[in-house]
Order: sequence, then structure tokens, then C-alpha cells
Amino acid sequence: MPEDNHQPARYAGLTRRLLVIIYDLFLLAALLFIATAAAMIVNRGPIEPGEHLFTLYLLTISFGFYGWFWTHGGQTLGMKTWKIRLQQVDGRPVTWRLALIRFVTAIISWLVAGLGVLWALFDPRKRCWHDIASHCVLVDLRK
Repeated sequence: MPEDNHQPARYAGLTRRLLVIIYDLFLLAALLFIATAAAMIVNRGPIEPGEHLFTLYLLTISFGFYGWFWTHGGQTLGMKTWKIRLQQVDGRPVTWRLALIRFVTAIISWLVAGLGVLWALFDPRKRCWHDIASHCVLVDLRK
């Protein structure tokens, strides 16, 4: 069934974005538990608090999780559930470079008291700072 490319894109709103984040955080937490267990085995014991290499390791695992889904179909499992897809503004798939820009900028968006995420309430395409920086949009796939 061919897609109708003449219909204007509908963009995912903030509420559905937040629901996707909650859903994906459960999956990411499970993955980070496994990654931490593996690190503790390699370390032969607990990881010391403030271990910057361990923090970088967990950030790399997190980026791998999101980056893989964003670059392979544009949807995490939470995005599939809530019928949202990430794509470039022109409709092309997200590249690893854009995924990295989006990931880093998303951290910044949350670190400034969530202002970068709340930006979606004012943007005409409902984009957060990390969407704008990576030239991406979240498209609402509901019929």
C-alpha cells in the first residue's frame, strides 16, 4: 500500500514524547543493569563512586541503545508502541552523526531544568532543542 506523500506531516506532542521516554527508560534501565553487572565482573567487585570511566561507559551504552533504534527504522520500542517515528526534517532516516548530536543535545535539554524539552510546547513542529540541533522531527504515525 503506497503512502500518501501529499498529506502534511503530523508531529508528536509533548505528552506522547514523555510517555515514550518512560517506556524506553524501563528498557534502558534493564540494559544498564546488565552492563553494570558485566562491569562489576570485569572489575572484580563494585565500581567506586565517582568513577568517570564507568559513567562514560554507561553513556556509551545508552547512546548505543538510542542510536541503533534511531538509525534503524527511526523508532525505539516505546516509539513503536506510541506510533511515533524519528526522521530528518526532509523525511530521510537519521544518521549516526545526527543521532549523536541528538543524544548529546538531549542531555543538555534536560540538564537546564527541562527547558529544552518544554520548548516543544512553543515550536510549530513540536520540536525540542535536540530535535532542532539534529534537524529531526518526531512524526505522529496514527491514522
